[in-house]
Amino acid sequence: MVAIAAGSLALTGCSENKGSKSGTDSKKDQKEASVQSKPVTYVDAAGSTGPAAEVPGAKSGGTVQVYQEAGLSHLDPGQIYVSDAGQVANLLFRRLTQFQEDDKGNVSVAGDLATDSGKSSDGGKTWTFTLKDGVKDANGNAITSADVRHTVERQFAKFIFDGPPYLQTWLAGNKYASDYRKLLPGGGFDGKHLPASVLDTPDAKTVIFHFDTARPDLPQTLAMAGYAVVPAKTDTKESYDKAPVATGPYKIASYKAGKSLVLTKNTNWDPKTDSVRHQYPDGFNFTFGITETTQTKRLIADQGDDKNAIQLTGGVESTQIQDVIGNPAVNKRTVKGYQPYVMQLSFNLDRVKDIKVRQAITYAVNSKSLIAGEGGAYGGDVAPNYFAPTLPGYEASYDPYGRLKAPQGNIAKATEMVKALPAAEKKLVFAYSNSEAGQKRKVAIEDALTKVGFEVVSKEVDSASYYEQIGKLANPYDMYITGWGQDWPSPGTVITPVYDPAQVTDGSPNYAHVKDPKVKELIQTALTQDPVEAAKTWKEAEHYLLEKVVPAAPLWYTKQFQLSGSNIGGARYGSVSSLLDINRIYVKS
Repeated sequence: MVAIAAGSLALTGCSENKGSKSGTDSKKDQKEASVQSKPVTYVDAAGSTGPAAEVPGAKSGGTVQVYQEAGLSHLDPGQIYVSDAGQVANLLFRRLTQFQEDDKGNVSVAGDLATDSGKSSDGGKTWTFTLKDGVKDANGNAITSADVRHTVERQFAKFIFDGPPYLQTWLAGNKYASDYRKLLPGGGFDGKHLPASVLDTPDAKTVIFHFDTARPDLPQTLAMAGYAVVPAKTDTKESYDKAPVATGPYKIASYKAGKSLVLTKNTNWDPKTDSVRHQYPDGFNFTFGITETTQTKRLIADQGDDKNAIQLTGGVESTQIQDVIGNPAVNKRTVKGYQPYVMQLSFNLDRVKDIKVRQAITYAVNSKSLIAGEGGAYGGDVAPNYFAPTLPGYEASYDPYGRLKAPQGNIAKATEMVKALPAAEKKLVFAYSNSEAGQKRKVAIEDALTKVGFEVVSKEVDSASYYEQIGKLANPYDMYITGWGQDWPSPGTVITPVYDPAQVTDGSPNYAHVKDPKVKELIQTALTQDPVEAAKTWKEAEHYLLEKVVPAAPLWYTKQFQLSGSNIGGARYGSVSSLLDINRIYVKS
């Protein structure tokens, strides 16, 4: 589903939507989490028409205070593939389709800019979308098919490097499998455009996608924040990342990178065209640089503006969890839930070339210690493999490294393996986020690996640009903790973006730089199969990766546990964001 924000306690997925008991029973939590593995349904025009159903008891007015430790790495929709910016995007941007969810966590896809979730033909190779009437950007300009075409084409530009890869690789087809940018290297800014045989806009209201194979998941893909519309008239290329134009219910009033972001109502947003979003608060004030410890203390105390505050992607700081759950008045202000993220220690295969090193580390890492730093049972569960319990085909018993039996690590086996390694292979450079969570993880990794004979050299990375830094192919690190979750209920949205050899490039989520030809073959096979057969192939790919390639050591499955102020209404756990559902909240008084 996007990478987990680098400085967070835990981030995306779904268990019980209200999340009132999550965290105390891992088996129960995992069973509840399986709701997210249900197939997503597609909604017709009636279900795509606004306004959105009213939140019971909701009121208009007031300003929501939003606390976050790390700053935002991007605001340009095309660059958004991390959960914190994704939350902000829910308030600012609209796309062709959007995710809807009910109070039980069931998810569907409706039309957002489009009148419905799309109409397929030609065996699923062709998809047609018709734009709604009355949709404008914050400047009052009508959104047309030309803006959608521009949004798609700019994804091919070189300055877009951090967003999702699906749509542009699908449009490029097999001919450009090794480098999709070759299809349109100028990103449409040089007067050259995608041919009508790939993307057709025959009139101002119609957008038609043509693919070389069936793409049944396209409506879900287009609902991602990374494909939100960028109006052609206002695109400033690289500079757009600092001052994007809103199409959602809120717009940017001011932005100081790493410090603050102020959103106010977008008066050109028409609720009659939007079946999901609301515009209850007058605005949102984001303050960055507030640690999770401070966030938690302030929200527990619940004084002044803190009564109107929420956590963006951070959660209750681990040492204060008992203070929260032990106080019924505070605990009722929390949302809890299972997420689809698998946190793992990813290896840079260009630097850590010996599989025996990677296997030794995988045996050595201490999931128990890492989870303790996340809040224990409220922060996560031991991960024995690469697939989360929220994913179809999850195998709870698939545990090739014995992590469930020895969550603290198999010290004896790892020590034996390290003794047999050359001295030069025992020194490792570990990159960690300079957040509170990152500091705790650093200590746990150093302790586990030095205990078995490795020398760990830890390098601090700014949390706001963490994924950007480790996403560079020429990064100077041997390993780093990453988190990934499904973009929709399919193993393909984990295996493809994270391990596809065709996506070894700057900004790609293939943080390990996997280039294995068999992995590539299995991915290409799965993408041509029906879901039942594909599930078997995705499982084979996961087993092959974990046992024969070892691009990462699985560490833990994440849970979220967030707190808000007593004057915040409408708070619930969101299946799509795996965070507080920011689309629904309001200020009570």
